[in-house]
Formats: sequence, structure tokens, C-alpha cells
Amino acid sequence: MDTAKRYRGGMILIEALLILGGLVFLVPFYFLIVNSLKSFGEILTDSAGWPNVFQWGNYAEAWKKTSFPKAFGNSLLVTVASNLLLVLMCSMAAYRMARKPTRYNRFLYAAFVAAMVIPFQAIMIPLVKVSSLLGIMNSIWGLVICYLGFGAPLTVFMLHGFVKSVPLDIEEAGRVDGCTAYGTFFRIILPLMQPIAVTVIILNTLWIWNDYLMPSLILQKPELFTIPIETFAFFGQYTKQWNLALPALVLGITPVVIFFLAMQKYIIEGIAQGSVKG
Repeated sequence: MDTAKRYRGGMILIEALLILGGLVFLVPFYFLIVNSLKSFGEILTDSAGWPNVFQWGNYAEAWKKTSFPKAFGNSLLVTVASNLLLVLMCSMAAYRMARKPTRYNRFLYAAFVAAMVIPFQAIMIPLVKVSSLLGIMNSIWGLVICYLGFGAPLTVFMLHGFVKSVPLDIEEAGRVDGCTAYGTFFRIILPLMQPIAVTVIILNTLWIWNDYLMPSLILQKPELFTIPIETFAFFGQYTKQWNLALPALVLGITPVVIFFLAMQKYIIEGIAQGSVKG
């Protein structure tokens, strides 16, 4: 009986700590949403309190000044196109390197893994110079190509580990049934990659959607700006329009938060079946 009570008490304590931890992580969202409904003066004088009057007009003005539908469309196009190319191309590369472990493929895989530790800030200037030489500056598709290059190392790493966990017997059975090399990949291997592919898409979506640095380097035309660039317009050298910046931030993160909450169950499953087994 004493053991059962101690176990129940321990579980209650763990649940209480988890709830407390969850509340701590929700505090930034409280400040963001509450202050997005205040006037500029009220944000400066009482940032933690409840709004005296809800300033719903902040959202309408932020929507207008950021050209939100246009920025949302640009961000959506960049995110979707980058994810599709990353999953398709990196899955084929990972499959080839995992199933044909030649010296060249092992070296190539090691290069992908090593590239994961290179900070983006170290190659910003070469990126701009190379992009200018290739003529992909001020282009949505040029930005997609850059994301393809920088997202490939982690994507290949995770997909490579998953492919190694797939039994060879499945592929051999497909070849006996008459599948070609491409048929084996697209009909057998790629569908089996769904858990890790969804995980990769979630992680890359959170990165690409919220990224400011790379779009600010590649895109200079206002009609091509993504949501993070449009939001940054509220932060000037001498003034910061918090009453408009915070609603713009809420509008910007809402789609990706909804997407994450809808797909989060695949993250642990995909990581467990991918990089851990690899």
C-alpha cells in the first residue's frame, strides 16, 4: 500500500512539474497576444497587464501595412516548393548513399554531415556573390534553390538513417515482381519514408517560414518580401512600432503554429525511426 501511495504521489508531482513547465513556455505567447491588443503607450507603461481597451484595429493596420496576403503567398510558395524539392531530391540521394556504400558515397555522406556544423553567418558574403553570378538574386525560385542547398545536409542525414533501417528483403521482393530501380524507390521505399519525411517537412517548415536572414539577402524587391521581412519594417533605427509589430508577429506565426500542432505527433516517431537508427 505504501509503495502504491508513493508511486501515485510521484506521478502527481511529475504531472504538476510538467504543467508548470508548460505554463512557463506559454508566458511569451501571453505577452505577445496581450500586448498586440494594446495601444503603443499602454505597451510601454504596462506590458504585463490586461488591456484596458482592446485595440482590434492594430491587426487591421498591421494587415494593411505588411501587405499580408502578398507576403503570406510568397512565404507559402517558398516553404512548399523548398519542402517538396528537399524531400524528393534528398530522399533519392540518401537512398543511393545508403544502398551503395562505395568510397565515394561514404565521402559524400560525410560531407553532408560535416556541412551541418557550418554556421550560416560564415558564408553569407559568398552566398550573395555566388547568387549574383548565377542570376538568382531577387527571385523566389533563387531563394528556393538556396534553401535546397542549406537544408540538404540535415534532410539527407535523417533520411539516410531511415533507409538503413528498411530491410533489403522488401526491395528484393519488388525486383522479383519486375520493379526497376526507379520503380523500387518510388513504389516501395518512398512510401515507407512517410514518417521521417513528415518530420523533415515539419522541421524545415518551422525554419523556412520564420527565417529572416536569407530572404533579406536574396530578395530586394518589395513585391517579393516574405512575412519576416515585412514584419521587420516596424523596427526602425529610432522607433519601434510595437503596437503594429506584435499583431504582425501574431499573424505571421499563426499558420505555422497550426501546422505544427496538427503534425507534431509525427516528430518523435520520425526521429526515432530515422536519425536514431542511423
